[in-house]
Amino acid sequence: MLGFPTDKHTQVCGTLDEVNNFREKILNLRQQLPYEIDGVVVQVNDREIFKRLGVVGKAPRGAIAFKFAAKKATTVVEEIKIQVGRQGNLTPVAVMRPVEVGGVTITHASLHNEDEIKRLGLKIGDTVVVQRAGDVIPQIVEVLPKMRSGKEKTFHMPTVCPVCGFKAERQMISEGGEKGTALICSNRRCPAKDLKQLEHLVNAFEIYTIGPKILARFKDEGLITDAADIFTLKKEDLVGLERFGEKSAENIISSINSHKIINLAKFIQALGILHVGEETAIDLAAHFGSLEKLKAASFEEIDSIPNIGGAVAKSLYDYFQDKRHLDFIERLIQAGVKLQVTSYKLPAKTGPPAGKKVGVTGMLESMSREEAKAAVREAGGDWVSSVSKNTDYVVAGESAGSKLAKAKALGVRVLNEKQFLDIIKR
Repeated sequence: MLGFPTDKHTQVCGTLDEVNNFREKILNLRQQLPYEIDGVVVQVNDREIFKRLGVVGKAPRGAIAFKFAAKKATTVVEEIKIQVGRQGNLTPVAVMRPVEVGGVTITHASLHNEDEIKRLGLKIGDTVVVQRAGDVIPQIVEVLPKMRSGKEKTFHMPTVCPVCGFKAERQMISEGGEKGTALICSNRRCPAKDLKQLEHLVNAFEIYTIGPKILARFKDEGLITDAADIFTLKKEDLVGLERFGEKSAENIISSINSHKIINLAKFIQALGILHVGEETAIDLAAHFGSLEKLKAASFEEIDSIPNIGGAVAKSLYDYFQDKRHLDFIERLIQAGVKLQVTSYKLPAKTGPPAGKKVGVTGMLESMSREEAKAAVREAGGDWVSSVSKNTDYVVAGESAGSKLAKAKALGVRVLNEKQFLDIIKR
């Protein structure tokens, strides 16, 4: 009626049986469609009813996604490289023989850590089954040992950082309430850590015109030494660079200038403080309300905030005691970064998930990982990214990984998707 193009396969269904039949029909047509899909969306086609149903987090109750099983393929792991993260974590990454999965050619997949390699039983040269988790993230789900020729090689984690050559130290880390060990580059000024920190801040500020290659180019050309310098760049700085025309320079500078205003939670997250992710940043913004109050907070006050443990509190307190970090924040402000005044209201602690730590492993049919996270917070629960003895629920979706095995070993209650949906809607 309004002239918008609609897909010719769209159908109005009167019953749940018709919805299920429609999903099966589209599943059978999937390979013949001129575009890639990962499922179908069913939604109420009455705008008033849709509005009354409301929203859970970011997910409207009047719409639900029925995901298809992830497409899989087999390929060979030709090499395992080490990637250095912004905190110095050394992460193994599988380099694979190119293979197409769901219309995308996959060549790399993160192996996360040494324990994941051992869980898979993976060797260099192995034939593996790969899929795109959520039809997005490349993932090795299985090793096929019967395909081995005898030439496969066992992989060993390095003893030094592959970028700067400093010693790789095994350190205790705490993430999502779980403690474990990780190999960390001991060099505080490792170039790889600096570049990853730059990427982290740019992403938090949502400056999507500046990717990793452009950041690396800016560093190589001496235009920036740290993230604060990004906000001082001018069009004239970029136009003279090879492959940077006037229009591309204008677009980058315009994007930087239009993203200088940021809310407090995003700003805290952008700083890249050890152990401080999206959820913790929101909790801190809700508790303190301003950057000045957070900077002046004592360890005891930070430690008293719900959901923030001793390791996180110490990391935060130490960060704001370091003059280098305070100078960096001041340089961001001087470069024009402004903190947006936002009212943060934490969800009321009601319903079964209230105060409970909830994690998800595998893929859910009815919602994305971000939607599940929002739904848990909306219901008063605490989202955790890893499993420990303090976790209350682990929701197991399709292709659940090592988190499921760990949850069972620790005696953590495991929920299927239907049980999860039931408790968050009570």
